[in-house]
Amino acid sequence: MSIAITPGRLERRKLLPPLVAYVVRRVGIGIILVVAVSILVFLCTQALPGDTASAIIGRSGSAEAKERLREQLGLNDPLLSQYWAWFSGLLRGDLGSAVGSGQPVSEFLGKRLPNSLILGGLTLIVTVPSSIALGIWSGIRKDRPADHLIGGATLGFIALPEFVTGTFLISLFAIRFDVLPPISLFPPGESPLAHPDVLVLPVMTLLLAGMAYNVRMVRAGVIDTLDTEYVQMARLNGIPEQRVIRKHVLRNSMAPTVQVIALTAQWLLGGVVVVETVFQYPGLGDGLVKAVAARDIPLVQGTAMVFAVLYICINIVADVVIVLLIPKLRTAA
Repeated sequence: MSIAITPGRLERRKLLPPLVAYVVRRVGIGIILVVAVSILVFLCTQALPGDTASAIIGRSGSAEAKERLREQLGLNDPLLSQYWAWFSGLLRGDLGSAVGSGQPVSEFLGKRLPNSLILGGLTLIVTVPSSIALGIWSGIRKDRPADHLIGGATLGFIALPEFVTGTFLISLFAIRFDVLPPISLFPPGESPLAHPDVLVLPVMTLLLAGMAYNVRMVRAGVIDTLDTEYVQMARLNGIPEQRVIRKHVLRNSMAPTVQVIALTAQWLLGGVVVVETVFQYPGLGDGLVKAVAARDIPLVQGTAMVFAVLYICINIVADVVIVLLIPKLRTAA
């Protein structure tokens, strides 16, 4: 039984092609994820030990003063009311004020976010091309001594936590040779780019930790490409190996390259928290750790939401770019 395609249905297909529908669907899912993450962040911060009113007033404050402050801040309201008050403020761009300093959370994020973006961006710029080059080189030389050497080194760096790598680099370059600062502090209000020496060790730590996994992923993709039928046919037809690598392997590495960039960017969102804490780098990660230690709920909530939104946006952009690069996925979208 055939289904008639009316002119109206054809018009809707023209107005909403598959790629646009896919983008709209991914953005819709992203919005749902942001709402779900906001609920999770709110519940997790509510579960933190201690009391916000006590953190503001201090131990010397009376119980009556703490209770009055709790009423003013709405801490005695039902959880649903507290969540809606916070989330509605989030939609308006009002993230509240820090408990300790009274500084608006948006101002705190505005000062520290560029520092984290600079650290992550520099790491990404170095990590992605290095990972792709080493991964392709290792995949082409599968089971040769160079491949085993790269495989062993990357496996070792994957096994090492970031704080161990950072501590080792500090002991080597800051203490043993005294050529780099052990902590990444610079004057408030200035860009870390004006003090490049404070960026070297944090970037090296993130580079060694993040590049290892990406190299192995690119290597696996290259090996799979070399085992495909069209590559085997090209070799049987006498096409030079360099041309096979350039025409087939590199071209088919475009989609995995986007995945490498996306995975690296996503990993950096978590990696900067550890690395910034180790080097006392004034970014979002360091601020988040200090806010959790001080039970500064507004700062914790605002910073966590920034990390979550960045993570979701990176996923959406990466998925859309991969669909654009692979025609088969584009028609299936």
